[in-house]
Amino acid sequence: MASSDPYAYLSGTFVKVSSPSPHVALVELSRGPVNAFSNPFWTELGRTFDAISEDGSIRAVVLASALPKLFSAGIDFSALSLGQGSDPARTALILHKTITSFQDSISAMERCPYPVIVATHGVSYGLSIDIIAACDVRYAASNTVFSIKEVDVGLAADIGTLARLPKAAGNQSLVSELALTARNFSAVEAEKMGLVSRVVQGGRDEVLAAALETATLVAEKSPVAVLGTKHLLRHARDHSVRENLEYTVVWNAAMLQTQDLKDAVAAAQRKAKPNFRDLRSKL
Repeated sequence: MASSDPYAYLSGTFVKVSSPSPHVALVELSRGPVNAFSNPFWTELGRTFDAISEDGSIRAVVLASALPKLFSAGIDFSALSLGQGSDPARTALILHKTITSFQDSISAMERCPYPVIVATHGVSYGLSIDIIAACDVRYAASNTVFSIKEVDVGLAADIGTLARLPKAAGNQSLVSELALTARNFSAVEAEKMGLVSRVVQGGRDEVLAAALETATLVAEKSPVAVLGTKHLLRHARDHSVRENLEYTVVWNAAMLQTQDLKDAVAAAQRKAKPNFRDLRSKL
């Protein structure tokens, strides 16, 4: 029997997708026993978010673990057995392709046009930080234990943590300390440094409920306005103030023509909630 859930078609072997409320997609990591990431797992995660990006009915996404005790233990150590060829140059070319593809999969959350809210709990090691840093809004349960674990296994983090975390955090010294020592740090410390914006007392159920509440609120807004806001925030992160202001003029010169603006004003005048069309609905 086919599922009645509108987003179940997006599910795969390790990544489950459902619709807990209208226009909200819940993406759950589900590779027992500890959500350790292998090549098929991270590839599927990237493809899932790319597919989500093409579904115009989605307006907000929540990313969480389906496992009750943890978010992810990080990389599957068997995935680190990359082997050594007889020619270093050819080996380097193979590794370059592998790492680039890996980065592309984890960057899928960032390039997704819809806001991605991540809800972490329990152990959140290594690759967990790369994933979390690629999301727009980051919540942690009070029982979350983080670690930028890569130096403990003999490498520099190369999938996004060192690129994104310094821009998300307000304490460069602490980012350096955590990346260089691989020590564990708590949800409270993560909030203090800016990795997460909210610590929710409890575990998986509590932090997931908080994330879904925020996603439901976002999904009520104009999808054109929300998409534009995410896009312009990302542009601002990587450009100067002047460049972002100039780009925003170009962006809004087009987007201010949306019917959503008229619908929002009309609804406000009626003191009612506006009803916006899906992004890819017919004109």
